[in-house]
Amino acid sequence: MLYLDRPAWPWRGRLWSHLISDVSHAELHAFAEALGVPRRGFDRDHYDIPAERFPVAVWLGAQVVPTREIAHRLRASGLRRPKHLHPRTPPRPDVPTAGVGGGWPVRG
Repeated sequence: MLYLDRPAWPWRGRLWSHLISDVSHAELHAFAEALGVPRRGFDRDHYDIPAERFPVAVWLGAQVVPTREIAHRLRASGLRRPKHLHPRTPPRPDVPTAGVGGGWPVRG
C-alpha cells in the first residue's frame, strides 16, 4: 500500500509531502513514475512530492496519513533507511569522514 502525508514541508518556495510504500521500493518507484515524479525525488526510503501533485497521488490511490504514521509504517515494514545508515551519496575514498558509516568530510 502507498501512503502520503499532507504537504507541510517547505523547501525552495514550495510545500512537499512524503510518499512511501509499506510493500517494496519497487512498488514505490512504479507509483512515482505513474505520478510523473522523477527518480531524483527519491530520498532513501520515500519520495518528496510537491503540493501540486498531492491531489493526483490521492486520486491514483495513495492513502493520506498523519506525518508520524509515515515513519511508523516504514519502520514496521522494514523499509526504513535512516540517513545516518544510508547517506545519499557514498563517501569518497580520498576524503576522511567523521561518524559511523561516512558523513561530512573532516576539515582541518
